Amino acid sequence: MALDQSFVGRSYPPTDPYEVGREKIREFAEAVGDANPAYVDTEAAEALGHPDVIAPPTFVFAITFKAAGQVIEDPQLGLDYSRVVHGDQKFAYTRPVCAGDRLTVTSTIEAIKSMAGNDILDIRGEVHDAAGEHVVTAWTKLVARAAESAAEGA
Repeated sequence: MALDQSFVGRSYPPTDPYEVGREKIREFAEAVGDANPAYVDTEAAEALGHPDVIAPPTFVFAITFKAAGQVIEDPQLGLDYSRVVHGDQKFAYTRPVCAGDRLTVTSTIEAIKSMAGNDILDIRGEVHDAAGEHVVTAWTKLVARAAESAAEGA
């Protein structure tokens, strides 16, 4: 069943603050194989003008995708998560994420489309620091694949 278009524009409450830790940044940088010293060495980050180590650009996916769980789990939306695949991801930064940041995310449904029986859901996550300043916007595209019987009829 197609997702309800009336959900476009719906925003969900901000998440509880997520405190960005140096160790989490280091672990993430190692996991993605990025050896940039600004991710693990405070002096290297400070030499670039940052107050502490910074996170790789895709680090915020972990917190924005978790925040998108409010959308995914909304029973009124009716998304069948067992059929969902991640379609796309993009980020627009105001500034890098730094160790010590306390970040909240507000998720908004930007678009809902149906194509060949598949539902495509675009979620925008606005990330702000403890002072309320914008840090990054993350866009996540999720595709809920059509059930086999629906796909055969398309």
